[in-house]
Amino acid sequence: MSDIHTHAPDRPLWPAVWKGFRRKCPNCGSGPIMKSYLKVRESCTVCREDLSHHRADDGPAYLTILIVGHLMAPLIHVAFTAFRPEPLVLFTIFAIGCVTLSLYLLPRLKGAIVGFQWARLMHGFGPAA
Repeated sequence: MSDIHTHAPDRPLWPAVWKGFRRKCPNCGSGPIMKSYLKVRESCTVCREDLSHHRADDGPAYLTILIVGHLMAPLIHVAFTAFRPEPLVLFTIFAIGCVTLSLYLLPRLKGAIVGFQWARLMHGFGPAA
């Protein structure tokens, strides 16, 4: 009985995801994975690892919405019940907080998803057939 992954190199998952979250190459950890805010490089500038196989698609946006929503919903409830601020003040503070947190998390979660795909040999990241 042969396993199709017997010739695949062992790639540890969590270091690759952490390197991706830091917006670094999941292979070497030093080259930048992004060439602009959300555009993933074709290959690493340091180790030349091919990164063009990634298929992050809508995953980073969904994760960003999930995280920001789960953080901000309880906070807005606590702020409203404990402090009773004016509605416009509450809206302004939380709108700025949501936008800032979303802009911070989006490229990092995209890098983490690319790192996950690289570590799990998904979408062409594995050895050539």
